[in-house]
Amino acid sequence: MKKILYSLYIIIIIGIIVCVLNSDLFNNEKSKAIAAGEKVYNQQCLICHGEKGRGEGKNAGTAINNQNYLNAVSDKDIYNSIKYGREKTPMPSYDPRLSETDLNNLVAFIREWQIEEIDFDVPKTIAGNTENGEKVYNLYCLSCHGEAGSGKIKMGTALANPQYLKYTSDQQIWIGTAYGREDTRMGPSLKGLDGVRQLKKEEITDVVSYIRSIKTKEDIENDYLEP
Repeated sequence: MKKILYSLYIIIIIGIIVCVLNSDLFNNEKSKAIAAGEKVYNQQCLICHGEKGRGEGKNAGTAINNQNYLNAVSDKDIYNSIKYGREKTPMPSYDPRLSETDLNNLVAFIREWQIEEIDFDVPKTIAGNTENGEKVYNLYCLSCHGEAGSGKIKMGTALANPQYLKYTSDQQIWIGTAYGREDTRMGPSLKGLDGVRQLKKEEITDVVSYIRSIKTKEDIENDYLEP
């Protein structure tokens, strides 16, 4: 009897949650957050990322209105990118400028651009050969992303950036390398996809392992100074 009552209790709770999520109140709050986020975007982000978020802004900015990107990141990932930025790049930290409400509203607005659900085929474990990854990187990636992932303005993301490496998982780097970002300079690299580069899964894993191993000049100096 207790098990039956418990099951009914769970069903009722689930029903209440579903009703709340589908209610006009929830949708109204979501709409308000998106509208508020759009205002923040237009004030703070448009000049770099463009009116449509495709990197078409006056200043340097990546394409964030991109289905491959939006399907690879969580709301928390977008939040971290905005809040902490990427030091020594055109992407500043917005932590001193925006409130938590502004940040969350901005994330809601950006997330609204996602109109597709993409299921990426990604290895569960990414552990490759860094030496081979460096060779593949230098051959196919260096021209845009710079030597040792230093990045090039309006060409390629700074992959060796500490914030990028801290807040981006190996799987996300793998997706970006393999599937690219549609309608941008970053085409797909995975063999079988419509891209100039035709890399095997193992080669992409090697590249990710190399990117994860990159150390900046500051990192090397700090290692040298440590007792």
